[in-house]
Amino acid sequence: MPRDFAERLAREKALKVWKTRVRDVVLGADTIVVAGDLILGKPTDQEHAIRMLKMLSGREHCVITGIAVIGTEHALSGEAGEPRIRVASETTKVIMNEISDAEVRQYVATGEPMDKAGAYAIQGIASRWIPRIEGDYSNVVGLPVALVYRMLKDL
Repeated sequence: MPRDFAERLAREKALKVWKTRVRDVVLGADTIVVAGDLILGKPTDQEHAIRMLKMLSGREHCVITGIAVIGTEHALSGEAGEPRIRVASETTKVIMNEISDAEVRQYVATGEPMDKAGAYAIQGIASRWIPRIEGDYSNVVGLPVALVYRMLKDL
């Protein structure tokens, strides 16, 4: 499942960092875009970004961010110990208008989509193509702040 995939990546990222910072609380996150049965990460080049945007054009998709928080029982006091790991995810439905080929190429030429899952930034130029979302806006930007806050409180 895509949610499991995003959560696993977040957990792996957090664990990798935590192993070098065992006295700290570490946050790992990974955002993916899901269109139908396809998982879209970050584009590898401009043509890949163009293909992704054409796929998303005029349709609904989901943005899923996996979050992992790792720390020890005594992390706030700076002591090491057994890690406590919390993993969760946030899913937001995004509706995207149709985008012309010319608009897609112009947008990709700006460079904005090159480091974004699904090849777009809702907080940037691409906002003009997104009339509606269902769920957490900050999740689509890249980090579901309310979820992270709850997880840190629980840890």
